[in-house]
Amino acid sequence: MIASNIFRAIGDFFTNILFIPFDAFRSIDGWWMSNIVNVIFILIGFVLTFYWLGQMIKFSKSAGKNES
Repeated sequence: MIASNIFRAIGDFFTNILFIPFDAFRSIDGWWMSNIVNVIFILIGFVLTFYWLGQMIKFSKSAGKNES
């Protein structure tokens, strides 16, 4: 009985409190405005991926100089 109430309280917390920002995004009209957070995360991911690849190229070039 107590374990059931704990899981029910956790479910209510996630559903009624933590999902409030997502409900606000869902109420916005238009696909792009609704998914602006996802688009921002994708853009940040692309930028960080290209930065990481640039750092790997610099590391690879510097490792080749040290071997000879």
